[in-house]
Amino acid sequence: MTFEVPKTLYSGKIREVTLGKGDKAVTVGGETCYPFYLFEGEMSHLPKIAMEVWDCPPEDWAEAALEPFAGVTDDPVAWAKKCIDDYGAEMICLQLISTDPNGLDRGADEAAEVVKKVADAIDVPLIVWGTANHDKDTEVLRKVCEVCQDKKLIIGPLAEGNHKRIGAAAIGYQHTVISSTPIDINLAKQLNILLGNLGVPDNLIVMDPTVSSIGYGIEYCYSVMERDRMAGLTQQDDKLQFPLICNISKEAWKIKEVHIPTEEAPKLGDAKKRGILWEAMSAMVLLMAGGDVVIMRHPESIKLVREMVAELTAK
Repeated sequence: MTFEVPKTLYSGKIREVTLGKGDKAVTVGGETCYPFYLFEGEMSHLPKIAMEVWDCPPEDWAEAALEPFAGVTDDPVAWAKKCIDDYGAEMICLQLISTDPNGLDRGADEAAEVVKKVADAIDVPLIVWGTANHDKDTEVLRKVCEVCQDKKLIIGPLAEGNHKRIGAAAIGYQHTVISSTPIDINLAKQLNILLGNLGVPDNLIVMDPTVSSIGYGIEYCYSVMERDRMAGLTQQDDKLQFPLICNISKEAWKIKEVHIPTEEAPKLGDAKKRGILWEAMSAMVLLMAGGDVVIMRHPESIKLVREMVAELTAK
C-alpha cells in the first residue's frame, strides 16, 4: 500500500509586496503554504536578508560584530556600500540610533539628510528603522518621507500611537510602511485595519511582529508569527496576509552571551563563533516561523542562513 503524506489545504495566500524600485527592487510574500512546506504549496519568493547599518558609530558592539566593518562604522554611506560591494547585501536597513531621545537625540533634519545620502548612494532597497519612541519617530520619519520622496523607502516602525501621521506621509510620498505591534496577533490585525482605514494600500504594508533571539523569548515570538501565518493561510484573514519583517540583529547581538570573552567562559566556546551562530540560528528560527525579511548584522551569519535556505528549498 502506497503511503501518501497528509497535506493541509490552504485557502489563503500571503500578499506580494515589492520593496524598493528599479532593477534591484525585491518582491516578498506570495506564499501559498507554511514556511518551507514546499510539498504542499509554493514560496513564490524566497526570504530576503537586509544588512543593518547604523547612522552613528556603535559603542557597545561585540568585537566580532565590528570586525567585518572596520574603518567604515563612522560613515553610514561607506558602511552601506561595503555591505553591498563586499558582502552582497540585497537590502540595507539604516537604523536611526542617533535619534533616540535617550541618546544623541539627533534632530529630524539632520537624520533625514543622512538617510538621503545613503539612499542616493545605493541602488538596493533601503529600510529606515526608527527608535520606537512614538513622538520622535513621528517627527523624524515624516521628514525622511518628505526628503526621500522618490526613493520608495520602507519606513518603520509604525505603531498605533503614531500610525496616522507617519502613515499619511508615507501615502503622500509612496513609501512602504512597517506595521509594528508587541508580539500580539490581535494587535497586529487591529493596526493593519487602522492603516487600511487611513488609506495605506495593501501593497505598501509589511508587518513587524516584534522578535527576540534564542534564549530570550523566541518561543513566544515564534508562536505568534505561526498564528499570523495560520490565520492568513487557512482562515482567510486578509488583515494578516502581509509579509513579515524581523529586526533580529540588535536582539541577537545585545545579549550578554555574545559579549563574554572566550577566556572568561571557555565552556561557551569561541566568542566570535558564538555570536555568529546565535544570530544565524535566531534568524533561521524566525524564517521557519514565517519571516519574509530578516535584518542581520554579521556577514558570516548571513552566509549560514543563505546556505540553510538553499538547502531547504533545493529541488
